Amino acid sequence: MKKIILSVITLFGFITMANAQEISKNAIGLRLGDSDGFGAEISYQRAIGQNNNRLEFDFGWRDGKNYDGIKLIGLYQWVWNIDGGFNWYAGPGVGFAAFRHKYERYVPGQNDYYYEENRDAFPIVTGTIGIEYSFDFPLLLSLDFRPELGFGDDLYDNNDLDFDVGLGVRYQF
Repeated sequence: MKKIILSVITLFGFITMANAQEISKNAIGLRLGDSDGFGAEISYQRAIGQNNNRLEFDFGWRDGKNYDGIKLIGLYQWVWNIDGGFNWYAGPGVGFAAFRHKYERYVPGQNDYYYEENRDAFPIVTGTIGIEYSFDFPLLLSLDFRPELGFGDDLYDNNDLDFDVGLGVRYQF
């Protein structure tokens, strides 16, 4: 009886693996979005192994009212097929960011304004979860959620946790 159950489980595993949609070997494009201000990232995905896993590298820039900066993120993603061209994915990542903070300050009693500029560079720990659709032609659309924990200077930004939501448009090859 144990051999029959083991054989059925093995056969089911092979059938599932054979029906799973494979992800593209390479994809390059843009990831747009951010939690505060508009940001854009150049995004590259590279499939690794035979198990629908991949690496994603994003190089982006951010700007807001009082800051601008660049960010580099690397992610490892596990990809699971939902149905047809729909996949969902999740995985951990790390990164690095460098920002410039600009402030206008008022000096009481002197009726004078002065400007202050500070720079900060720091590591980031992140993860991602998202959904994507791969069309019959080489286009991949995705929507993901990426919480990012930055280890920057708390003096100017008390919120080190950023909830980044992004829309990705990539060419697959």
